[in-house]
Amino acid sequence: MFSSSPLVALTLASVALAQTYTATYTPGNAPDKSEGGQSGTNKCGGGNNQSSMCQNVYVNSLDDWCIFAPPQPNGVIGETERIEVAWCIQGGYGTRVIPDGAISGAHFVQTPDYVQVTGVGDLTKINIAAGDEGGELDPHGADGKGNPIGGLVFSDAFGSMKQMHEWTNFVSANEFCIRACKDGPKAPQYCQHIYDVMGCYWNMPGDYSNSFDSCHGDSGEPMGVYGTSTFHQGQPSTPPAHPVPPKSQCANANTIANGIHVTTPNSPAVTTTSTTAALSTTSTPATTSAALVVLSTSTTSSVSSGSTSTAKPTSSTGTTTGGSATTSGATSAPAVSTLPVLKVTENLSFALRSFSGP
Repeated sequence: MFSSSPLVALTLASVALAQTYTATYTPGNAPDKSEGGQSGTNKCGGGNNQSSMCQNVYVNSLDDWCIFAPPQPNGVIGETERIEVAWCIQGGYGTRVIPDGAISGAHFVQTPDYVQVTGVGDLTKINIAAGDEGGELDPHGADGKGNPIGGLVFSDAFGSMKQMHEWTNFVSANEFCIRACKDGPKAPQYCQHIYDVMGCYWNMPGDYSNSFDSCHGDSGEPMGVYGTSTFHQGQPSTPPAHPVPPKSQCANANTIANGIHVTTPNSPAVTTTSTTAALSTTSTPATTSAALVVLSTSTTSSVSSGSTSTAKPTSSTGTTTGGSATTSGATSAPAVSTLPVLKVTENLSFALRSFSGP
């Protein structure tokens, strides 16, 4: 079905990969450009600017994360992957900000090995072309410079703000997912970048519904690893996505927002000051001009993968992509034989969206 190789060998390979980083930065000491041929910058300053070419992304919490997306309107990810810029929920990082209302669902999970955000929205508001089925971004790329070239990811989820050397980000016109892995021997496994045609759900099983929550979770199984066997793209049979790992300590939110007025992609860009939205566990408003995010005080313990709304995977050997549209209620991955087939385009604009059903 797929190749069998001892998991210990994969782990040893991961250790080797984890020792090859040539530099480690903080947002404060990052150079203007961290890679040759980089179109943007890693020296981003503060505030926010809708014309920013900052290529630093952050994955900190439910209302404080970023993803990569095109610098110009109507961008197709498969054509712009080398030049994407950072779009963030909050200002203050010197990046562009995601307009309030663009994100209709976001789900933050912190595990022992990584932090992850999965969700949906109208991502044409961050310059992705309508109908674009998207693609994968990661710190490696075909030449080791990354997609985008020089893109950096940081997180303070595990303590102080640190660079996350291993990460993976899929984005399309209506769905996104990003995972940033804590440095260590497991990081290359949990942020594997070789499954670029498999899409969000297959790589990052999770909640893709129109709601907002923040949870703790188990790390689950690394993408592509099934016991002592490892799947490789292009093999005759594609295994289903792993189940969504169990979650606990979930806190719900009504929305996420920043309260910053920005123009649409097709309007002239303006520079504004940053106002940070508040996360609160009560419904009492905070003193800020930003839109408030209100979390419920109830928590959920031991939420199993079967009770989480998930997207359907859609993949078949070497010619299809992962799913992205959401379904509600308990959902299990369909058998591979029922999945539709898409032709991969020459510009590697790999599909993320799922289809109407198996």
